[in-house]
Amino acid sequence: MSTAEALKVPDRALSPVDRLHALVAADMASTDRAIHERLGSAVSLIPDLAKHLIDSGGKRLRPLLTLAAARMCGYAGDRHVRLAAAVEFIHTATLLHDDVVDASELRRGKLAANLVWGNKPSILVGDFLFSRAFQLMVETGKMDVLNILAGASAIIAEGEVLQLKSANNLKTTEEDYLRVIEAKTATLFSASAESGALLAGAPADQIAGLKAYGYNLGIAFQLVDDALDYSGRAAQMGKSVGDDFREAKVTLPVILAFSRADDEARTFWTRVIETGPQHEIDLKRAIAYVEETGAIADTRDMARRYVDAARDALAPLPKGEIRDSLLQVADFSLGRAS
Repeated sequence: MSTAEALKVPDRALSPVDRLHALVAADMASTDRAIHERLGSAVSLIPDLAKHLIDSGGKRLRPLLTLAAARMCGYAGDRHVRLAAAVEFIHTATLLHDDVVDASELRRGKLAANLVWGNKPSILVGDFLFSRAFQLMVETGKMDVLNILAGASAIIAEGEVLQLKSANNLKTTEEDYLRVIEAKTATLFSASAESGALLAGAPADQIAGLKAYGYNLGIAFQLVDDALDYSGRAAQMGKSVGDDFREAKVTLPVILAFSRADDEARTFWTRVIETGPQHEIDLKRAIAYVEETGAIADTRDMARRYVDAARDALAPLPKGEIRDSLLQVADFSLGRAS
């Protein structure tokens, strides 16, 4: 739903993310313009490939956090638009690289760019977007903001390498898993919100609160995503049911189900995750195992704890529509799994 459409819909009919969009509608429109302007290149493949993902209907939640944080903290300038565009470029670049590493077939309900254009162009366009992001960060004129997002980019890359170590590896622990999603997901959520507050010159407690909000929200989002993959609702996320299973990813539902498995189930998990092959019927059996062992319920319970922490983190922030909307976004992240 576009911002213009959101503003025409009764508030009660909007999702919390759409309501947050509506509260910073003008800023979001400016960010979208900046994103498309900075995609320009004499090499036509670059904007064509990048727009395939950027215009595929994502919620722009990370740049939205940047804009909302800046405005909630009283920012009155326009550099937050370039900062939000930089955040979206970092996110899009990581998705392009992710899809190559994971050999993904779908992204947001469309064919992944690596299937349309190939792996090498996807990686190189991702690199182009990272470069554009750093140009935009420099233009904000704030070294501390640049430091946060540059650091986040490095941590995201580390998370990719950590995930490679856990691929097809049932020895992966819950601690290992959390380290990966902290790096790959929570880091950019956190940096998006923190950098908006820093740009606004907010007090230290508000900056820390938004940083913690983004971190906990990011963890909760990823936990819910991983639960959805084994609960028959992944199609609502724009991906086919069982994507993680087919890619033999060791996510929390698998870790918990395997740790509670009997001998027969452990043999099954070893085959489908570590040694292969997988068969068409295996996904249904895997979903049954994660449900029967309580792995999905426990993954949701963990997500709830992070949602509660995200809500608590907003306590130092000024009360108002944006703060209320951020609280609702946190609840919405958990509600997707119910």
